[in-house]
Amino acid sequence: MTAAQSGAALQPIPRVGLTWLLIAQLLVILPHLGHLPAWIVGLWLGCAGWRVQIFRMRAPYPNGRVKAALMLGTGLGVYLSRGGPVGLEAGVVLLIAAFVLKLVEVRSRRDALVVIFLGFFALATACLFEDGILAALYYLLPLAALLAALIGLQQSALAANPWATLRLAGGLLLQAAPLMLLLFLFFPRFEPLWTLPGPRERGVTGLSDSMTPGDIAELGQSGELAFRVGFEGPLPERSRLYWRALTLEHFDGRRWSQASGAQQLEPPAWEKRGEPLAYSIVMQPSNQPWLYSLDVAGSAPDDARLMDDFRLQQRRPVTQPLLYRVVSWPDALREPEGSASALRRALQLPERGNPQSRAWAAELRRRHPQPEALVQALLDHFNREPFHYTLKPPLLGRDSIDEFLFASRQGFCEHFSSAMTFVLRAAGIPARVVTGYQGGEFNPAGNYLLVHQFDAHAWVEYWQPQQGWSAVDPTFQVAPERIERGLQQALGEEQGFLEEAPLSLARYRDIGWLNRLRLSWDNLNYGWQRWVLGYQGEQQLQTLRNWFGSTDLRLLGVAAVASVAAMWAVVALWLFKPWRREGDAQQRLFRRFERLLARHGLQRGPGEGPRAFAERAARQLPAQAGAIWAFVVLFEAQRYAGREGAPGELARALRRLRRTLPWRAGSG
Repeated sequence: MTAAQSGAALQPIPRVGLTWLLIAQLLVILPHLGHLPAWIVGLWLGCAGWRVQIFRMRAPYPNGRVKAALMLGTGLGVYLSRGGPVGLEAGVVLLIAAFVLKLVEVRSRRDALVVIFLGFFALATACLFEDGILAALYYLLPLAALLAALIGLQQSALAANPWATLRLAGGLLLQAAPLMLLLFLFFPRFEPLWTLPGPRERGVTGLSDSMTPGDIAELGQSGELAFRVGFEGPLPERSRLYWRALTLEHFDGRRWSQASGAQQLEPPAWEKRGEPLAYSIVMQPSNQPWLYSLDVAGSAPDDARLMDDFRLQQRRPVTQPLLYRVVSWPDALREPEGSASALRRALQLPERGNPQSRAWAAELRRRHPQPEALVQALLDHFNREPFHYTLKPPLLGRDSIDEFLFASRQGFCEHFSSAMTFVLRAAGIPARVVTGYQGGEFNPAGNYLLVHQFDAHAWVEYWQPQQGWSAVDPTFQVAPERIERGLQQALGEEQGFLEEAPLSLARYRDIGWLNRLRLSWDNLNYGWQRWVLGYQGEQQLQTLRNWFGSTDLRLLGVAAVASVAAMWAVVALWLFKPWRREGDAQQRLFRRFERLLARHGLQRGPGEGPRAFAERAARQLPAQAGAIWAFVVLFEAQRYAGREGAPGELARALRRLRRTLPWRAGSG
């Protein structure tokens, strides 16, 4: 760095630069408020006020002891609020704290540049917590403010004009937009060398890896979105939309959970039958590794596999919106032979508990020796007896199956599926609980389905020799409206739909205009997640194949370079505006003035101004000095002094000059 550059870096920051720096800090911190501890806000208010007082020369800069105390206090605050400095949330808090603390020791432009660059990093971390379309639009505000602060630090005429600084920052963003678009389209998406842990705040209420009575009923009170589905063909009937998430095979007397043997990677044996269904899913962050699909998922994303219990699972938890495509075979024959380990897991029961249910299962087995007949008898029992479908079932004790089947007879889907699976196992028929979602809300604005948390569901699978696994839903026998029309219709007037979520717009689907507005906005978000957040990997390659016919790297490189060159050509044209130079009447007339005098031996020199040129021309052509000065003075008044005047007036002055010059030199 030269001495001049070093001196410029140590210059105090102008008022405009400091103003935009404070505004930028506020705008950068705002999207972090949802996951920052409250003391960070107080820290920023204190540091910002202190910095303003320093600028007004009413407070000193912090000394070494004060800085040390601030650092120790910040470290202690991070430890108490986040349990230590390790982890994504703790790292972001430390970054924001450094961004804030650096403000009070800003003495020169160099220090201010450090704060601005920290602001860019802090703004990037906000995308880890919220990347929706509204958030993306908002991020333009702090980005423009940071650029305005960067411009305001320069010792130029803009340093005294905050709005001109902001306009220039906006212009720079507009100029960068084409390059950003080209990089987004063509730059390859590589797998990261490492992955950041997902923020805990982004995990929404959803299915867990176990189920106890009442768990899914709690989800029935959540209007959060689980995923969206777009089918490539006609929409299937609602009764076929069973979105599998997990298979629960281990029962401890109260809780159903995944069996340890189900973690094997060997793909299950199954046979394609019937017509396939092709669809794409945009899944919301769940902080869980399993994906949702219809049975049986014949194709899976590159990072996912079909496990031996037919669930679809990827290696890492889903911590950001995920777009993936699946082809499923709903009528497939699944494990007709049956593996010994899978059947053994599907018959597991605790040694004791629920004696009434065990005795009833033995009686059903004697009366219905064939598995299909026993299953039908169970379904008929749920349909015939006074069972009640409710979101608010009574609490069950130790023998929960007995209490539900023979006492309360009130429950949600997990009660019915748990009881049926237990009875089937007690009767010697392999069975298991499947959890996931059922149905979905059709959005005509985008021709896709919205599946919410209140669509969470549990059903039953049982196995027969040569027929494999078959799915049955005991809830349908009690509340067929739940399967055919959805939870809201199934509950009826007995209890309010989403009464514990009054701010959820899904609760007000009966209000026509509000529901249309909700679906239109969701369609916009669906497009954003599918075409912007999901534009990576296979989707990027497929889009480039559609455009160029192949994904040859050399061809794509040439296309990218050509696109960048074309983009910069457009930007250069926009910046220099050569067409405006040709269309400038004053400049065009002055060029004619130059050519006219050049034919009389007077050539304007490089960098010679109009007045200096006129002085030299008047000395060499004293007879035409008055006409020369008349033209130049009028030109300067219109060009530089802002005097209003028609181009015709300047043209007439040029014609008068031409008439005073010797005719033999020719006309201009």
